[in-house]
Amino acid sequence: MSEEADQPPVEERIGDALRERDQTVAVAESCTGGLVGSMLTDVPGSSDYFDRGFVTYSYDAKLQDLGVAREELDEHGAVSEPVARQMARGVRDAAGTTWGVATTGIAGPTGGSDEKPVGTVFVGVAYAGDWGTQESYSAVSRYEFDGDRAAIKAQIARQALLDVLGEVESE
Repeated sequence: MSEEADQPPVEERIGDALRERDQTVAVAESCTGGLVGSMLTDVPGSSDYFDRGFVTYSYDAKLQDLGVAREELDEHGAVSEPVARQMARGVRDAAGTTWGVATTGIAGPTGGSDEKPVGTVFVGVAYAGDWGTQESYSAVSRYEFDGDRAAIKAQIARQALLDVLGEVESE
């Protein structure tokens, strides 16, 4: 049993944490196809802190909607640390929110490789500090999950929320 078993669901905890700090979040999703935003909006009152979500499945969507550099997509591919970082920063800045979170990965059942097997995901989290403070930052984590496509997507979405919650609580 996980240590979280006796706690409310992560989507409730992140909402409480953001509301307490008067902070907001926006999401940029690729492999999760809107599931992170859906989880956030499952919580009544989520309009207090959830601004918007982008589902940027294609390279063009990442480039046009989030400002992900063509060079990063060409060099590293969509499922990569640099692209997750730029997606998180891009959604944060496009929405004008305190936090941006991004998911980009391989949900399967095909599309994996030895380097990036099915279940590989990069989760990016970006924070906007006040102008002039130089406190803005972004962090990316790589994970590998098992299961069928739906199970992998669910694990990725939950992990993305856990990553944001961890950053919000450490700020």
